[in-house]
Amino acid sequence: MSPHVAIVTDSTAYLSQEALTRHSITVVPLTVVIGDEAFEEGTEISAPAVARALQRRRPVTTSRPSPTEFAACYRAAAEAGADHIVSLHLSAEFSGTYDAALVAARDSPVPVRVVDTGMVAMALGFTVLAAAETAGSGGTADEVVAAAEKRAADTLAFFYVDTLDYLRRGGRIGAAQALFGSALAVKPILQLVDGRIEPLEKVRTASRAITRLEEIAVERAGGRRVAIAVHHLAAADRAAALAERLRERVPGLDELVVSEVGAVIGAHAGPGLLGAVISPH
Repeated sequence: MSPHVAIVTDSTAYLSQEALTRHSITVVPLTVVIGDEAFEEGTEISAPAVARALQRRRPVTTSRPSPTEFAACYRAAAEAGADHIVSLHLSAEFSGTYDAALVAARDSPVPVRVVDTGMVAMALGFTVLAAAETAGSGGTADEVVAAAEKRAADTLAFFYVDTLDYLRRGGRIGAAQALFGSALAVKPILQLVDGRIEPLEKVRTASRAITRLEEIAVERAGGRRVAIAVHHLAAADRAAALAERLRERVPGLDELVVSEVGAVIGAHAGPGLLGAVISPH
C-alpha cells in the first residue's frame, strides 16, 4: 500500500475551499489584530475589513500560528491515517509560521517535512497544489517535497502597490527600502526574490505601473503552459481588467485565478494592491 502523505499549509496560500476539499489540504490560520481584537484569517475577518481599517489608520498587525496549533493539526492528520506530513508555508522572511511548524514537527506522531516555499498568496497556493497532486497520485514524502520545490522555483510573483507605507510599517519591505528616497515620485513594481520583496522597476504613474505589470506577466509567461493568478486588495475593477487582458495575450494560459488577497497580506500591502503570479506547469 502506498504511503499516505497529508498536506498542510497556512491561510496565506489563498486557495479556494473547493481546491482545499478536493485535495484534502489542511489550513492552519494566521491571525490579524486590529486595535486590540484578534481574528483568524479566512474565518473571522475579511480582506475588505482590513482595507477599511487601514484606510481609517487603525493599527493592524499580524501574527503567526502557535506551535500548539500545528501540533494539533499534525496529530489529527496522523489519527486520520497519514504516514507522513508535508507542511508548506509562506516565506520565513515574512513570518515566523515556518519556525512554529518546525517546533511542532519535532513531537509529531508521524514524520513531518516542513518546507519554507519562499512564496506567498497563490505563488504559495500553486506550490501547495503541486504537492497535493503528487501526494494524491501516491507519491512519497520526498517526491511531494520535490514537486513543491520545483513549482516554487519556477513560479514568479510581481505586484504593484499604491504606497510603500504599509509594507514599511510592517517591516516587510526588504531591499525595496531603497525606494523611499523618491517614494512620493514613483509607483513601484515589486517582485518576490528568494522569499523577499525586492524592487523591480520604478514608474511615474499608477496607470503606467499597471501597464508594465501586464507586460512583465506576458513576457515572463512566454510561450509556456502556465497558470496565472491576479490578486488585488480593494481594486476589483483593476484586477478584472488585467485578467481579461492576460487571457487575450498569454497563449499558453491553462488556468486563470482572480481573487482578493486575504487579510494577512492585505494588512501589509494595503488597498490598491495589484499582483500577478505566473506559475509554469
